[in-house]
Amino acid sequence: MTKHELIGCITRETGISRDTVEHVLSSLSRQAQTALYVGEEVILPGIGRLSAAHRNARMGRNMATGEAVEIAARRVAKFTPAKALKSAINA
Repeated sequence: MTKHELIGCITRETGISRDTVEHVLSSLSRQAQTALYVGEEVILPGIGRLSAAHRNARMGRNMATGEAVEIAARRVAKFTPAKALKSAINA
């Protein structure tokens, strides 16, 4: 489902204007980015939890040349699905 399709579904289901739904989704994205940047978790009820995790530096391989390449340490976003979401998928 694309962002455009999601906005359309929410608009039809709730009767809220398309512009308002788009503004809310954009705001949610910005707030989640800010929270993850400062190390907070973002809990989306019924969907799951977003958190920031540290990934250590490691050695990788350039697929084109086979040469070993060092991949720097970094922070990544991690998603943990809620029990309700898991149940809905496996129903």
